[in-house]
Amino acid sequence: MIIELSIPAPLPEVWRAFTTNEGLRSWLAPEVSVDLRKGGDWLVEFPGSTAGGTIVSFVPHKELVLRALAPDRFPHVRTARTHAVFTFTAKGNNTLVRLSQTGWQPGKEWDAAYEYLAAANGQMLAMLHHRYVAGPTDWHK
Repeated sequence: MIIELSIPAPLPEVWRAFTTNEGLRSWLAPEVSVDLRKGGDWLVEFPGSTAGGTIVSFVPHKELVLRALAPDRFPHVRTARTHAVFTFTAKGNNTLVRLSQTGWQPGKEWDAAYEYLAAANGQMLAMLHHRYVAGPTDWHK
């Protein structure tokens, strides 16, 4: 799965929005945990499930690699995990964010998880885009 979107903000701002608790809270969810180090958490609490994963590696302002957690409704995929690579490329005053997610296996649950996550990850990047068009999300509203 490959998803990419041009974000209307400079790369350092997008990197902070993606790799800090404060930044992630500004667009993805009110309950997040980012520990930017190898083996650290990159987690988001959604109603009924925790998403995100464990940080495998990162190169500041270039790449974030996760052992990604599938939603709880896909227990086998969640246990096995996939490999999610987010790359960040400056394009003038914009930043191209690209997600490449690999490690998919055959089977009904895997197929269902792929379909779900293709839509959910596209929506996630759209939320990041919206953060820079409309401003940070006020989770108290």
